Amino acid sequence: MKRIFEYLRSLMLLELLKGLSLTMRHMFRPNITIIYPEEKTPKSPRFRGLHALRRYPNGEERCIACKLCEAVCPALAITIDSTQREDGTRRTTRYDIDLFKCIYCGFCEESCPVDSIVLTDFLEYHMETREESILTKDKLLAIGDRFESKIAEARKKDAAYR
Repeated sequence: MKRIFEYLRSLMLLELLKGLSLTMRHMFRPNITIIYPEEKTPKSPRFRGLHALRRYPNGEERCIACKLCEAVCPALAITIDSTQREDGTRRTTRYDIDLFKCIYCGFCEESCPVDSIVLTDFLEYHMETREESILTKDKLLAIGDRFESKIAEARKKDAAYR
């Protein structure tokens, strides 16, 4: 008996009619998609985007070459080389982040004792070649200079939250 009902249902094309009725119901409703470049979706306050290296207000880079971020990175995406200056302080000569390896976990940001490396909320970036995916020290400092006002504002909000 069950087979007869299934045969009649397939003969009358009930599944097709159900699908068409669903299509017709949604055809005249307003669209729920956004037009991306003009409209932006809200981001979570915990969103982690592109990396940046920060500077002190006097223009000197904050990184003291402690290599904690390199040690804590689970994806081994960070490479740091350092040298000692004449005044006895250490500074980086090479600070590379491979964005193809990076999993954007934020461990590097949390481990930094001087708040040098940060993950910004910038998400609109792309790479066309493998070489572009490696952020060098100069690129990271340029990103930090570009977004410093936003980064400092976000840090103040985080400090007030804690």
